[in-house]
Formats: sequence, C-alpha cells, structure tokens
Amino acid sequence: MSMSISGKTAIVTGGANGIGLAVGRHFADQGANVMFADRDEVHLKKELGPDLDDGNIRTFAGDLRERLTLANLLSATLDAFDEVDILVNAARQVIPSDPLNADDDAVTALLNQNLISALRLSQLVAKRMIKQAEGREEGMAGSIVNLSSIAAHRTHPDLLAYSVSSAALDQMTRSLAVALAPHRIRVNAVAIGSVMSASLKDALRDDAAWRLDIESHTPLGRIASASELSGAVQYLASDASSFMTGQILTIDGGRSLLDSVTVPAH
Repeated sequence: MSMSISGKTAIVTGGANGIGLAVGRHFADQGANVMFADRDEVHLKKELGPDLDDGNIRTFAGDLRERLTLANLLSATLDAFDEVDILVNAARQVIPSDPLNADDDAVTALLNQNLISALRLSQLVAKRMIKQAEGREEGMAGSIVNLSSIAAHRTHPDLLAYSVSSAALDQMTRSLAVALAPHRIRVNAVAIGSVMSASLKDALRDDAAWRLDIESHTPLGRIASASELSGAVQYLASDASSFMTGQILTIDGGRSLLDSVTVPAH
C-alpha cells in the first residue's frame, strides 16, 4: 500500500513549533493540505507566515482547550479545504509535578491539555469524517494520530502528571480505535522518547549535564530531531497502515529497552 498523502487534508495541532511544526511541514511537502493549529499566534506567523501564499498551507490560532475554539478550527479547515482526512494531535505540554503534593495543579492542567483537548477534537473530526464517507462503500474514512510518550509506562517521579496524561492518551487511542473502526476511521499513536521539542530545548539550554544524562540512557546515544518522527506519523496517516488501528508505535532510540530510566522523557 502507498504512503502517499498527496491531496489529503490534515489538521496538525501544536503546529507552531517542535514536533507539530515538523510533521505539518513534512505533510505539506508530501502534497497534503495542512491546517497548522496552535494557541501561539506569534510563532505561527513567524514560522509559517512566508508559506501562507502556498495553496496547501493555512494556520489557525486559538486555545484548543476551549470547545468553541475546536469547532472554529474544524470550520476554518473545511472553509479552506472542504474536507478533513487526517488529524494529528501533536499539541502537548510537559510540566514537572510533585508526586507528594495532593494540590498539584499540574495533573489537571496536563489532562486538559494533553488528553481532553485531543479527545474533543478527535470526536469533532471523526463526526465530519463519517459524514464525508456517507455513500462511499470502500476505503478508509480517515485517520487520527496521537502524539504520546514512553513516559506512559516508563515513569519518572518528577513527571507524574505527564506520565498520567500520556497513559490516559494511550488508552484513549485504543478506545477510540475500537469505537471508530465500524466507521472506517483508524486511530493510532506515536510514543516518543527524548525528542528535541521546544520544551526540551528550553530545558537543556543551560544544563549540558542533563543532555549527556539523557543521551547516556538512550542506546542510539542521542536526542532525536523533531523531523525524525514525520515519516512514522505519515505511515500511520496513510493507506500503508490500512489494517493498523489502536496501536502505539514507539520511537525512542531504544530507550524503553533499558531496565531503568533515571531522567525524564520529553
């Protein structure tokens, strides 16, 4: 089966920087129509402003934790490209949390950011995909790809909230995969190790020792670039994975193969 996504329309959240930006650009280079969505309007304009004259790129700025914003995002995508075939939930946040603090707001914040927003947008987009597929008896109606983390099962004390939200996202992926399979919509996820996202770049800026620690706990001996995830996301979004749903594809440089992880995974 082909990995082509040419002519397909994709919504990519977290599209202003890091992994979302890399995936969205890769999709656009592969001929897909891409709506880059993020609440950081400044970075959206900075990174994608020069490309907005291209016919297959659009941007949407708004707080994706709000229901109305999600509805407006879908409407803007349909106004620009008529249909939506692929959703990539790449918007996520990493907040250190104290596992002994019962009042720690990080758990609530990350469940809202990393799980609830992705769930609500997936539900909206899935309904549109189902409507688009009415009367079409063959082929997939759409594909949803979530960005998760090996922190879902390789925990670190300082990342309780991130680990919990990642584990919940993995289970959401499986549950939606079963629920949407009769409608010919596939749902999968990519679980990452340490990738040079915007948040990790900021964290490592003044801490060379931490970078060496992460690299030493990764068998391939380095931190991945955001662009190294794009091919895997394309595979899950394309017909090349047409019989694959509810799966969590791990891309971590071999890190989860080790017996222990003593540094956080981003």
